[in-house]
Amino acid sequence: MAKRTAEGEPIIIKKYANRRLYNTDTSSYITLDDLAKMVRENVDFQVLDAKTGEDITHTILTQIIVEEESSGAQQLLPVSFLRDLISMYGNSMQSMMPSYLEASMANFRKNREQLQTAFAKGLEANPLAKMAEANFKMMQNAAEAFIPATRKPADAPKKDEKDELAQMREQMAAMQKKLDELSK
Repeated sequence: MAKRTAEGEPIIIKKYANRRLYNTDTSSYITLDDLAKMVRENVDFQVLDAKTGEDITHTILTQIIVEEESSGAQQLLPVSFLRDLISMYGNSMQSMMPSYLEASMANFRKNREQLQTAFAKGLEANPLAKMAEANFKMMQNAAEAFIPATRKPADAPKKDEKDELAQMREQMAAMQKKLDELSK
């Protein structure tokens, strides 16, 4: 759920004829980049045409997507998806698409949150990490069997399992950080 102002209402952004955007909450002019940042921070806002009072939030959000897609080195929307989306306009399925896309994104967010929660809980509660650990041990055993130089002497002390666990947690934290950066 998006954050709202203290009064519980979305922040009003006014768009003037000169294309400038005015944030009525901070009494300052802002850019589309600022609006994109507000979306990423889950701040609720509404964009109104300053002259007519018409709600143009949809148009502005679409404009942000177009700019992100054209300016970024990595595009989020594949060409095939864009073609499919365009083909839905005027189609009998057009009326169903908004609710379908909203439900799909809600499901994606839920899955992403569950994955992040699993990473946050660490190795003990993460079945994927346990599988990775088992695969690592299997590969290590295979290497020891086929490459004698990797075999540990019988009297050599075993690595502290807590150190290995700490290393794996650090790796998981790094992966979580990368996932968080990719989701921005």
